[in-house]
Amino acid sequence: MIDSGNLSSFILWGPPGVGKTTLASIIAGTLGREFYTLSAVSSGVKDVRDVIDKAKNKSLFSSASSPILFIDEIHRFNKAQQDALLGAVEAGTVVLIGATTENPSFEVISPLLSRCQVFVLKPLDAADLKLLLDRALHEDPILKSRSIELSETDALLRQSGGDARKLLNILEIVVDAAPTDNNGHTIIDNKTVNDCLQENMAVYDKDGEMHYDIISAFIKSVRGSDPNAAVYWMARMLAGGEDPLFIARRLCILAAEDIGLANPNALLLADSTFRIVHSIGMPEARIPLSECAIYLASSPKSNSAIMAIDGALSAVDEDKTAPVPLYLRNAPTKLMKELGYSDGYRYAHDYDGNFVDQEFMPESMTGRTFYGPQDNQQEDRLKAYLKACWPKYYSK
Repeated sequence: MIDSGNLSSFILWGPPGVGKTTLASIIAGTLGREFYTLSAVSSGVKDVRDVIDKAKNKSLFSSASSPILFIDEIHRFNKAQQDALLGAVEAGTVVLIGATTENPSFEVISPLLSRCQVFVLKPLDAADLKLLLDRALHEDPILKSRSIELSETDALLRQSGGDARKLLNILEIVVDAAPTDNNGHTIIDNKTVNDCLQENMAVYDKDGEMHYDIISAFIKSVRGSDPNAAVYWMARMLAGGEDPLFIARRLCILAAEDIGLANPNALLLADSTFRIVHSIGMPEARIPLSECAIYLASSPKSNSAIMAIDGALSAVDEDKTAPVPLYLRNAPTKLMKELGYSDGYRYAHDYDGNFVDQEFMPESMTGRTFYGPQDNQQEDRLKAYLKACWPKYYSK
């Protein structure tokens, strides 16, 4: 687009400190386009309309290319603010460049998103970050005047999490706090960095995209029966300040959805874990959370319970009015008895094995099965019982 000069609207999606704002400025400068900047944090619908009006007025008296409207943190714009942009973007009055740390498919309205390309920017890798460190030490007017040696960079890179802005801020903090020898020489190693930084938080934004990525990795690790990955991703969440009750709730859902009848005790343990975490709080809550995550990840898996209820709900959507058979209805009044309510119902405990072969489905649902036992030791026992009771449904 830069080479051709035919610039179309797009959104830059990536974590903090990867150069979204810088890239937008470079594009505007390279193409010589007028460049308007709005921050979604402080700008409202009026500000958006003011910029659009300026662009319209200039287009009446100039044949110059459409100006660029750069909106930082566009995910913070509400629907009304995004709607105010739509007409101008569609008409080409402005070229929109949006920057966001959030998934635009969730945060940007569909009509606006459909008119923009999305470019995904990834965290800077170690080579990029080392290049920035070298450039800062040799080109920054203040840093290059000092005698600074980076003997180790692992801690700097790890603490930055691929965020160039954060990396340079950390470097500045460490340089200011690190001791110098008699010759004014400063040596920065991993220990110096860790000692200078008072708070060592993991790269995790519990309100942002990283939150969803890490909880997804945690859930899939438990479902995939990997206890080591499960406790690792749990540790990432806890180190990043995630609410331990949020994790405990996810464990309850996992126990029912992914383990289910293969090990019913899993749900009991998850429920107990939730109650314990609520009672004791952090940091001790990490221990029952770890115990439960390991237990769930190491348990046999079955999703037969969720498959059964979702299948039944689909059947209900097909026919929400299927009548309850008369013999399954209660008959608390004389009129109901006269109408045949409860007539023909057979009490299961009056029969051998506490089972009676009687149809319990509505007539339109006769023969439908929703629960299918899966291959695990616990459900093998359930399948054997159901096969003895209902051979016409569970004989396979």
